[in-house]
Amino acid sequence: MTRHKIREHLFKLLFEAGFRDGEEINDIVEMYWNCEDEDPSDAEYGEISSKLKDIISHKDEIDELISNNSKGWKINRMGNAELNILRIAIYEIRFDDNIPVKVAINEAVELAKQYGMDKSPSFINGILAGIVEESGEE
Repeated sequence: MTRHKIREHLFKLLFEAGFRDGEEINDIVEMYWNCEDEDPSDAEYGEISSKLKDIISHKDEIDELISNNSKGWKINRMGNAELNILRIAIYEIRFDDNIPVKVAINEAVELAKQYGMDKSPSFINGILAGIVEESGEE
């Protein structure tokens, strides 16, 4: 499974988890894979589950970064697609040393083109650029 596909599954799982507040994350992951046509290997399943849990555990910090860098947009007014794409990208930028910053941004823009609205790619790119500039990440 490609890294892009892993991000896509993460995006779908985060989106799903947003509608199942309070449910055990392991149950959400299991239900998700029962409905998917693609079967991940044990390593892929573990990687996706682990990253999902990490993103959720850092959600408050990630959402604060989004809020601080989304001029004129309150986080509760953002679309779920855009919000979850940003969460994945910010997680990769701040907490995953294996993903180069430029790759995280590019992949987020690609997901936004696929799942977001017309202006989502530039919106996401702008927020991520601000976060990277503010933090000095490269």
